[in-house]
Amino acid sequence: MTANGRNHTEEAGSKPPVDRLEEPPDQPQERQAQRREEDRSYTPVIVKRVDQHRRHPDDVLVSAITEGLEQLNRPGLSLGLSSIAAGMILGFTAMAVGVGTVVVEPLSDWPLMARLVVAMVYPLGFIICLMSGAELFTEHTATAVYPVLDRRAGFGSLVRLWLIVIAGNLVGALLSAALLTLADPIVRARDGYVAIGRHLVEPSAVSLLVSAVLAGWLMALGAWLILANPTGISQMVSIFIVTFLIGAGGLHHSIAGSVEIFAARFASDEFTLYQCARFIGLALVGNLIGGSLFVAVLNYAHIRETQRSD
Repeated sequence: MTANGRNHTEEAGSKPPVDRLEEPPDQPQERQAQRREEDRSYTPVIVKRVDQHRRHPDDVLVSAITEGLEQLNRPGLSLGLSSIAAGMILGFTAMAVGVGTVVVEPLSDWPLMARLVVAMVYPLGFIICLMSGAELFTEHTATAVYPVLDRRAGFGSLVRLWLIVIAGNLVGALLSAALLTLADPIVRARDGYVAIGRHLVEPSAVSLLVSAVLAGWLMALGAWLILANPTGISQMVSIFIVTFLIGAGGLHHSIAGSVEIFAARFASDEFTLYQCARFIGLALVGNLIGGSLFVAVLNYAHIRETQRSD
């Protein structure tokens, strides 16, 4: 639509397109100029289609900051209940992996094939959890950090959110593991939980910590990709990709792993409370480092530095 055509339409009394959002106040001047040029050059429907397929990194960062502020300002009870739900939902990942581990036991001579089969089912609980909007700690290792880096929230509010979400996730993980144990006469995944538990407690502290850093890095990238893609299949694919990589690599996710170690503890006396606490502590610290430093700080720094150079 030409500029004359747009003026003629406006003079005729028609309303301007309603699907164009106002420019965010923190949008860099270069990006604002680009968006104004898009409005002059394209019809609204074409602009909308471009926005839905690929979002500019500046726009994703604005969305991430907004999302992080909403969660930081969320009431504690609401956060707690949502995080308990997230921990319980990830029980379905533990169930799927436990059943998968039992199923692939005859493939012990082909360990790579067995690992890939288990990795295929590992994302299922994560897809349900993240698409439902429940609060998962590894999602907020990056998202909640952006407002702090942008000086719109204090570090105290970030620590508050992390503590509430971690506590709720762990309560949900414990409840989910208890339910899986009660349902095991039907599910029949006990041997799978024991095998997974050994994978969680046997590595050295350094190996476990580094594995958790990689898992936290991937999960925070998944949260960024969710914001970068339109709601629907593309978001589900993003979640599947990052969690499949976690499963394929045998990396350690703190909350899904908590369900697994609790289930292993309920299934066998060979796992001690110390081993459970050691795994959970190292996995939480590693996930936090991977998400906060390797995703939040790097994403924020390179985007803001690009804006300053423009």
